[in-house]
Amino acid sequence: MAKSGKKAKAASQKVDRTTRYTLEDALALVSDTAFAGFDESVDLAVNLGVNPAHADQMVRGTVSLPHGTGKTVRVLVFAKGDKENEAREAGADVVGAEDLVEKIQGGWLEFDKAVATPDMMGLVGRLGRVLGPRGLMPNPKTNTVTFDVGQAVSELKAGRVEFRVEKAGIVHVPVGRKSFTAEQLKDNVLAVTDALNKAKPASAKGAYMKAVSISTTMGPGIKIDPLEFRATTA
Repeated sequence: MAKSGKKAKAASQKVDRTTRYTLEDALALVSDTAFAGFDESVDLAVNLGVNPAHADQMVRGTVSLPHGTGKTVRVLVFAKGDKENEAREAGADVVGAEDLVEKIQGGWLEFDKAVATPDMMGLVGRLGRVLGPRGLMPNPKTNTVTFDVGQAVSELKAGRVEFRVEKAGIVHVPVGRKSFTAEQLKDNVLAVTDALNKAKPASAKGAYMKAVSISTTMGPGIKIDPLEFRATTA
């Protein structure tokens, strides 16, 4: 524990808490502050000028990262017939119907994303209390309830991620791993911010992206200059 504490302290000392870095400088620094013995995730946090308590200011959606997340995504699909075959051909890890519902009700949750065809939602709805709190429930707003299961599976496997603003107005999105190059991370960050800009509610007033930071799983947060960031990602 002491060794990890020293590494965390050393990583924190590399970051000037009073500085708002440019995106390029922050991306160069984020890999340098990673100290864990595994390929840490790199996460972007954006504080939006919205009030999620109002339905017309909810920000959510999906974005396909150009370089993926660096993580192997296990995709489960609820489908039958031709759509079951389509899902398997697209690379789905698990495909089924009633059998999967029973398996999940029994406590099995060995998957990261779930997709369902619309005609299966009556069956999948039984799993709301299990999948909902874990963020695994298929939802048409995130393109995981669709008859185009092949495309949905392919996109999830390739690195499509979901985002949703939290109660405090913050969106957290993974944008890669510490092993990614700065250019790969930048491409992914730009894709995320483009998606956030497109999801901006018409009722949002004032600055939309109020504060931005980036960090690895174990590393310190690196604050990015929001004005420079908005100009870079516009």
